[in-house]
Amino acid sequence: MPQKTFTASINDKPATDAARAAILKNPGFGVAFTDHMVTMKWTPEAGWHAGRLEPYRPFQLDPATAALHYAQIVFEGLKAYRSKENEILLFRPENNAERLAKSAQRLAIPALPVQFFVEAIEELVRVDHLWVPASEGGGSLYLRPFIFASEAMLTVRPAREYTFCLIASPVGDYFAGGQKPLKLWVSTDYVRAARGGTGAAKCPGNYAGSLMAQKQSVDNDCDQTVFLDAVEQKWIEELGGMNICFITKDKKLITPPISGTILDGITRKSILTLAAEEGLEVEETPYSYQQWKHDAESGYLTEAFACGTAAVVVSIGTVRDAHGTFTIGEGLTGPVTATLRQRLVNLQRGVEADSHGWVRRISI
Repeated sequence: MPQKTFTASINDKPATDAARAAILKNPGFGVAFTDHMVTMKWTPEAGWHAGRLEPYRPFQLDPATAALHYAQIVFEGLKAYRSKENEILLFRPENNAERLAKSAQRLAIPALPVQFFVEAIEELVRVDHLWVPASEGGGSLYLRPFIFASEAMLTVRPAREYTFCLIASPVGDYFAGGQKPLKLWVSTDYVRAARGGTGAAKCPGNYAGSLMAQKQSVDNDCDQTVFLDAVEQKWIEELGGMNICFITKDKKLITPPISGTILDGITRKSILTLAAEEGLEVEETPYSYQQWKHDAESGYLTEAFACGTAAVVVSIGTVRDAHGTFTIGEGLTGPVTATLRQRLVNLQRGVEADSHGWVRRISI
């Protein structure tokens, strides 16, 4: 028998059935966690080693832990779904593993092999499968793998010790099932990323840098922020945590290209494939804010939506800036957006046959 990558230590005080059921009834998003987690260490001498599945617990960190000072941290986000047949499904986890490796490379962190990533996911989901919500209601088990520099030192250099960790949290719909269109605020005071920076990496600094803009959105009665490019403040890039797509009346799907300043979203990638299957002409091309406003006001643009792991697909109803507001179509979820969302959800939950090899089934 091949040697297992992860040794297991089962939690002898897991949540009771009643406590778990109460959480699953109204899980929120990222506020409750399962009974176990996975950890692994990296050193120059041993590489990635000491993989463990163990009870969920706090970390004990030295005050000089490098990640706390120099933000050498990368993470991913993916979900496990329960099908109507009670199977546990993952959606494109290898792509998450590959993107984590690219993010790690950008922050001078050793990449975790795809094999270890997927194995860690499967090990945790198997032992905590009772935490995966039922297929009804749209819930799922959100999986958060991350790597951080765990060496204790204050020298400005890449660390010489890293910790990989995987935790899981049962979650509900991020934006009420995508039924209520978003109100967006266009930020001209802040930028999310610049060319040559970390915009294409999934790292905490990108999110920290978006929080003031998000606060500005909330202050203006909006749900999310639209970020423009850092150089001209002209071209649409993405939202604080989601990619963005536009639908025209002549059946085009337009989305900003992957150019190093926006995240290469796995939901985005999937949507582009499904859109082409639905007969849309997909254009990955720069799209200016002024063009967006003009196309919406002329009626050429009929729908717009945001997409990402947490939100899945959610329509955009109105857009606001310091000078006024404009509406996309009738301000409601359009038919193309609804179709693409439903097809994606059906694939993720095993309702639609998977002809792409995107779905991975976990044996329990």
